[in-house]
Amino acid sequence: QVHLAESGGDLVQPGGSLRLSCAASGFTLDYFAIGWFRQAPGQEREGISCISTSDGPIFYEESVKGRFTISRDNFKNTVYLQMNSLKPEDTAVYYCAMGPIPCSNRAGKYNIWGQGTQVTVSS
Repeated sequence: QVHLAESGGDLVQPGGSLRLSCAASGFTLDYFAIGWFRQAPGQEREGISCISTSDGPIFYEESVKGRFTISRDNFKNTVYLQMNSLKPEDTAVYYCAMGPIPCSNRAGKYNIWGQGTQVTVSS
């Protein structure tokens, strides 16, 4: 059964860091694009980063460039999102999703979604 599970969300102060994990089961990461999305209350789901094959291009949404880093561990079949210099506007539920390569920031391209993990940035 194909499944994605996010973890690592928490309450953090502005300027702090978090690392989100997206553990995949039932399929091998190598052949798919894994995207990170976020959705704040009252807002549309926003694609913020994506990673595909090991040597493929990586996508970052403009507001997270230089602060967030996506990576993958093929041995653990897990994709990570390292988030530094967090801001209150980063507060959202963060989702990972699996879809066909190449990477895209369009939610409609992704077939399998995790349940989400809450990130709250507040003092």
